[in-house]
Amino acid sequence: MWRDEIPAQRPRPPGAGGAGLGRGEAPNPPQTPRRQRGETGATVTVDVTVTVTVPPVTGTTRAERSGAAPKYLCTYYDIVDYLNISSHDKLYTYILPKINPKEPVEVKVDFFLVSILSVVEKLQTVSFYFVLNLEWQNPFATWDPWDFCNISEIVLPLDTYWSPPIFILERVNGQDPELNYVELMHNGTFNSTRAYQATLTCSLVIFKFPFDTQMCNLSIASFLYPAVTDFVMKTRRTPAEIIRDSKSLILTDGEWKFTNVSIMEFTEMMDDKGFSVVTYVISMDRRPTLYILNLILPTCALYLLDMAVLFGPSSLEEKINFQIAIILGSSMLAVILNNSLPTSSNKPPIIVVFFLGTFLLMIMAVLDTFFLLYQQRKSGRLDKVLRSSQQDPHQLPKAPPDNLAKGGPRLLHPPRKAQGQPTKRLWQLQELDQFLPVLEKVLLFSHLFLSLFFFAVIFVKWSS
Repeated sequence: MWRDEIPAQRPRPPGAGGAGLGRGEAPNPPQTPRRQRGETGATVTVDVTVTVTVPPVTGTTRAERSGAAPKYLCTYYDIVDYLNISSHDKLYTYILPKINPKEPVEVKVDFFLVSILSVVEKLQTVSFYFVLNLEWQNPFATWDPWDFCNISEIVLPLDTYWSPPIFILERVNGQDPELNYVELMHNGTFNSTRAYQATLTCSLVIFKFPFDTQMCNLSIASFLYPAVTDFVMKTRRTPAEIIRDSKSLILTDGEWKFTNVSIMEFTEMMDDKGFSVVTYVISMDRRPTLYILNLILPTCALYLLDMAVLFGPSSLEEKINFQIAIILGSSMLAVILNNSLPTSSNKPPIIVVFFLGTFLLMIMAVLDTFFLLYQQRKSGRLDKVLRSSQQDPHQLPKAPPDNLAKGGPRLLHPPRKAQGQPTKRLWQLQELDQFLPVLEKVLLFSHLFLSLFFFAVIFVKWSS
């Protein structure tokens, strides 16, 4: 008695090449023993047993379960049943998808900047809206597209399989992405694209405000798996490609303009373990037009008005009144500036030096005017005193009547000391009258040259 085994064949969809079995077709039943007659006419009994080995099918279609006619494996439900997703537990979402324990899982990171929402100088924070794309391999989630009508990809919830547990180091606030789905390819490649709105801490250097350029870091890291053996992140594209695509996706045209991005890949050491970190350094320039029109030009206009009043032909009292009013207007602009700048910084911004210097020059102009007014009032008092005490030298004083009886009329000469006092005071008055115009010109032109020097220094610092 001998046994004949028929090799197993995997069921294939009908219509494929070869004469394979279609889905839903049962294999040939075991053959019953056959009787063969020998040449001598004796009856010989031969027991033939056929063993058919059918490979296990992970999932079954709804038609098979309901006993309906067989169908093609052309739906996403068939792939889900084949991968056994509907019945497996959450263990797949916690364990790293790798076969070789010595090779880390490589995650490719891609970044797109969509919008610069806000920059708060006082809080040292910046808000971005960006898209983050992650790609990794899972060798336990694969299928053959030929067995499923060439279906090569499927979209699944993010928590179906393991996903990279990443976070942003500089994030202080923001909204979690609502798109919690991942795309799965037939070769086990996962692709996750999610949009983030995050508020990040950023060290804002406002020394050249409002002509400043800021650089803020966006660091993506995972401190759960060591970088050497378990988890490593790599960037998928170059900075030039990211800049080109981000500029085409920018949705806002506000105060800040995105200019450049650079990438740093490094390993952060913590507790004698290295963890993979990818940092995107985002550079952005401030558009200074609004601040020029609202702060710098009004301040320059007020200072030019102050100089015009200082060199004007009006009286000194009127000049002082105008100059004090201009100083009050300049102080209102300083209050507006104070609301925009942070409360603390290592170096005072140039615009603060500009406002402070302009304010001090205006005060110096008021002090110059006060000094000239004091000299003028002093000259006026001296002139009044001299005019009241000066006498005509050709006028002769009359003798009292007693002297006429004793010796006739006589000339009375003033003392020598008294004769020299009017001449000396008159000379002092003439000298002071000549000194006042010269003093006024010296003060005004020195103030002008000091102002030009100050504005030249501010311009050089802003443009350097």
